[in-house]
Amino acid sequence: MTETQTPAPELDLAAMSGLEVLMAMRDGLLPAAPIAQTLGMVNFDGEHGSISVELDPEHRHYNPLGTVHGGVISTLLDTAAGCSVHSTLGPGEGYTSLDLTVKFLRPATVDSGRLRAVGRVIQRGRRTALAEAQLFDGRGKLVAHATSSCMIFA
Repeated sequence: MTETQTPAPELDLAAMSGLEVLMAMRDGLLPAAPIAQTLGMVNFDGEHGSISVELDPEHRHYNPLGTVHGGVISTLLDTAAGCSVHSTLGPGEGYTSLDLTVKFLRPATVDSGRLRAVGRVIQRGRRTALAEAQLFDGRGKLVAHATSSCMIFA
């Protein structure tokens, strides 16, 4: 570091809300989740109660049938739904997924264009939250839908 450079501010994660943590990841102030880099997720963004993430399908995402693997699709949906719940957390709160139910509606391939998962919290209580996520292809067609229950803890 040169004399003219100032160090990056130290973030106090314990004092940050869930949305602040997620936006710090988006802005590069905190590292992104390793799975995001592994799969090639991009354009992570959102607001309180709703998070979106995108992915450009590649052949490395394919299953033996020649379409994007259901696990990749599920991971995108889980990220959007789970992070939507994460965005509602106050400082010191955590969460974990209890379940994820996915409905695959149409196949996705490299020809589908950029996939966009959009999550939103349906209901947020003191101890549990219910979220959903939808995955759209590059033409705006619904590819898959998921619901997720999460447990909230201090």
